[in-house]
Amino acid sequence: MSENLVVGIGSLITFGIGAQWLAWRLRIPSILLLLVSGFIAGPVTGLLDPDAFLGELLLPVVSVSVAVILFEGGLSLRVTELGGFGGVVRNLVTIGVISTWAVTAVCARFILGLEPSISILLGAVLSVTGPTVIIPLLRHVRPVGYLGSILRWEGIVIDPIGAVLAVLVFEVILSGGFKEATSLALIAVLKSLLIGGAAGVAGAAVMVMLLGRYWIPDFLQNPVTLMMVVGVFAVSDFFQEESGLLAVTLMGMILANQERVTVKHIIEFKENLRVLLIGCLFILLAARLDPGDLALLGSNSLVFLAALIVVARPVGVLLSTIGSRLKFKERFFLMCMAPRGIVAAAMASVFSLRLMEMNHPQAELVVPLTFMVIIGTVVIYGLGAAPVAGLLGVARPNPQGVLIAGAHPWARAIASALKEEGFDVLLVDNNWANISQARMSGLPAHFGSILSERLPKELDLSGLGRFMALTQNDNVNSLAALHFSDVFERMEIYQLAPGDAKRTSDTLRGRLLFGEGINFSFLDRRFRSGMVVKTTHLTEEFDFEAFKTRYADAIPLFLINENRELSVFTADKPPQPKPGQTLISFVRPVEDTTAGKRSVPKKPE
Repeated sequence: MSENLVVGIGSLITFGIGAQWLAWRLRIPSILLLLVSGFIAGPVTGLLDPDAFLGELLLPVVSVSVAVILFEGGLSLRVTELGGFGGVVRNLVTIGVISTWAVTAVCARFILGLEPSISILLGAVLSVTGPTVIIPLLRHVRPVGYLGSILRWEGIVIDPIGAVLAVLVFEVILSGGFKEATSLALIAVLKSLLIGGAAGVAGAAVMVMLLGRYWIPDFLQNPVTLMMVVGVFAVSDFFQEESGLLAVTLMGMILANQERVTVKHIIEFKENLRVLLIGCLFILLAARLDPGDLALLGSNSLVFLAALIVVARPVGVLLSTIGSRLKFKERFFLMCMAPRGIVAAAMASVFSLRLMEMNHPQAELVVPLTFMVIIGTVVIYGLGAAPVAGLLGVARPNPQGVLIAGAHPWARAIASALKEEGFDVLLVDNNWANISQARMSGLPAHFGSILSERLPKELDLSGLGRFMALTQNDNVNSLAALHFSDVFERMEIYQLAPGDAKRTSDTLRGRLLFGEGINFSFLDRRFRSGMVVKTTHLTEEFDFEAFKTRYADAIPLFLINENRELSVFTADKPPQPKPGQTLISFVRPVEDTTAGKRSVPKKPE
């Protein structure tokens, strides 16, 4: 028995994390590989049987895991990031939920032939999307502007609302009678709001007090936060079923938007925990699938799935965005993002089991239909969202632009060369003269300190995929690299080599730019001596070796490959230039009669 448990735990974590890593390498949505991995671990190989592995603990473990994910999601919800689109989010989680519920219930009744009570319950269960599927998809698609914020807010806030709605419908089915059902529903809604709201506010207030008075040592802050989240969820759910999800979501939102204490280190821990939980939950979800259950479904179930995608979601978005400032292409993209996830699967499993114990007709169809919709929407939205976003021009799935700290003359020259090649650039400096010169040169520039805590939230970073610290202050460069480590991938954070002889620890800085020992003073002297930033198109006749011969003291800066992807020359792993690629470098001007004409580049996606 213990050996089976070890195999189950090992396969769960291995498949959950391995699938996400492989998806990152292949640049495909991670939830697709997670579902495939779950099939392999469960029905195909039999390595993992979730019901035998966890038994009666399965659904409680799923519920607590979803609570932690929702809390982490709440920590990422900042009111300022909505930029006036809060009304759209409000409508999506109210009008959108109600319209999706109604359309889904009608389709279930007339397309699937389900009896009315089961149709209404299925509509409530399938009204939620959720962060377990939305967050991985947003990370893959990278929508620009406020679209990502709107979808993230909807996916996180809608889960507790949809869960409460599904519980109310289920209780109504059990109670029977319209009058009793109406009063029961009103009481349950009020109890959920009061108990969940009070628990969330209380939990956030206690955490702010404990952190603000330094009553928790640093090494216990993350464990205590996790303890508080689970405790708030359990207490709230004890007094009112499914109100715990509302409580932890609200708790996370309050902590994210208060300014008395910093919660950055808590956010980082919860992000890592979320990755692990999402991977494990999706593996459990897919591993529980029984091909025999799916065999109960007929061809009309595919028509039902199509109706959810082409009717229910578009209707909900159109009704929710009436009078908003969103353009049609932005609304259309919102219509193309509504995958169902873990919460829908958990609710369907609980309700179906209890209704089958009561011999309720057609109760056995709730789970296979829910799982079919989850799989179908994950596959369709997972494969289709990125291409649709690309066609609409509302996403940058592989941002190539550069955020540059420093707007002094040669930083502006570097930014101009990148901009001429079609890459997005943004300069940040607290020297107004530098910012003014950059703007007069047509370069996007922001006046302020690169170390400002609010800066990542104030800047529009869409299209920017890397950060370079080019200031003359080595300490500022290192601190800025650390500051943006939770905004950009660590492999895409760069800084100049320090000017002193002492080498900064690798863990306390970004990757060293342009080569060993190339610091600010080194580049500044050469720029002042007449070196310029030059763009050169390499050919078979004028390759990199010929370039180095022609410009003996050149300093390569960037390389643009045939797919218009930007690589940075670094001390640890410089790229290898090839014919057909474009080189940007510091060179001393000479009469160039060898290099061929450079082809006009296209703007990168």
